[in-house]
Amino acid sequence: MSRADLIQIAYLVAAVCFILGLKWLSSPRSARRGNQVAAVGMAIAIVATLIDSRVVDYAWIVIAAVVGGSIGAVIARRVQMTAMPQLVALLNGLGGGAAALIAISEYHAHGALGETSLGAVAAVSVMFSAVVGSVSFAGSLIAFGKLQEILPGRPITWPAQKVINAIIGIVILALAVWASVAVNDPVLWVAVGLALVLGAAAVLPIGGADMPVVIAFLNACTGLAAAATGFALGNVLLIIAGVLVGASGTMLTQLMSKAMNRSLTSVLFGAFGGGATGAASGGSGGEALPVLEISPADLAAQLVYARRVVIVPGYGLAVAQAQHPVRELADLLGERGVDVTFAIHPVAGRMPGHMNVLLAEADVPYDKLLEMEEANPDFPQTDVVLVIGANDVVNPAARDDPDSPLFGMPILEVDHAEHVVVFKRSMASGFAGVENMLFHDPKTRMLFGDARKSLTQLVQDVQAV
Repeated sequence: MSRADLIQIAYLVAAVCFILGLKWLSSPRSARRGNQVAAVGMAIAIVATLIDSRVVDYAWIVIAAVVGGSIGAVIARRVQMTAMPQLVALLNGLGGGAAALIAISEYHAHGALGETSLGAVAAVSVMFSAVVGSVSFAGSLIAFGKLQEILPGRPITWPAQKVINAIIGIVILALAVWASVAVNDPVLWVAVGLALVLGAAAVLPIGGADMPVVIAFLNACTGLAAAATGFALGNVLLIIAGVLVGASGTMLTQLMSKAMNRSLTSVLFGAFGGGATGAASGGSGGEALPVLEISPADLAAQLVYARRVVIVPGYGLAVAQAQHPVRELADLLGERGVDVTFAIHPVAGRMPGHMNVLLAEADVPYDKLLEMEEANPDFPQTDVVLVIGANDVVNPAARDDPDSPLFGMPILEVDHAEHVVVFKRSMASGFAGVENMLFHDPKTRMLFGDARKSLTQLVQDVQAV
């Protein structure tokens, strides 16, 4: 059996590992195993690639592997769960950038369609990968900046923004065709440069409320760029891996858009999710609406005598790093016979599955995590709902107010429960910048302060009851 045959067999094994890993990642119970199997597949793919006879110099490969591996290991060990969304955005952008650089290298190595051995399929693949990979790279960096709060989370817009972006897109397409049929390095670099501009310009007008959808969409773009690079290189494994990422990212984008009751075009071009803040006001007169507060001690007494408690986590829980105190509270109430579950909205947090990952880190049992469709029918029979750091995903305006920009977005209908307690630092609006009338409902009580400190005090008070 030749070396080439061994490489192809190794690629087949790696592809199976990627498929199984993706399948197992679809469930919290098997996600750890899926991640491990996918990592084994990647290791097999790397080793198989390194024994390819076309590799003539290992020096730079070893240097890059050591530097990149070291950086990755340090980041993976030190990153906080609150920073996971921006880390995902950053790593996704690096994947898109890598695909673009490989495509550019292939262009230089073989020339364009009319010059040497780069055929029609490869020429189209190279340009697609270079352009889409660059868009994904720049867009992901902007998403990272917004999530890291280096850039404002609100939409950043400018006059004739959509027209300008459309013109840039048309120019990129024309340049890509030109560079495909004739060797012209300056044209290629101009196309790549404009793609970087377009990626940044496309994400800047998108507000923080839409970040889960944007991350999923950019992930799909990176996968498609990688698949196109696979076509250009004739690498079957890269095609399979890219298609898996592209398909899963596309499906996730559709699911996230559906969960927000918004089309992808409205997410990409709607400039929604301003992250406005401000105190509660009522009507056009600006009169303050009533707010009822509760202390940890009073809440503790209410919780220990409840039959059913539902906890709704949001991004504020991640910011406060309060996942461990909330699990401790759930365990204490469970020991007293209280039925405690967690209701997870599909777009809670700043990336798909953010709350699931956060609670898994705190060892919250998987069977205690309920999806929105499972949780909503049970709220009328729930004694107390604890909303911790969530806002827009529990806003009744999405259901009741046709004039609200949230209208039509499926929500966790916590207002149907007997009592609601909201943990918040202040009366500031959520990332969508929309006032939440749940906070002024007579059945709602506000517990102001840092979520971690409030939950720690609440645990102590429950123990004292």
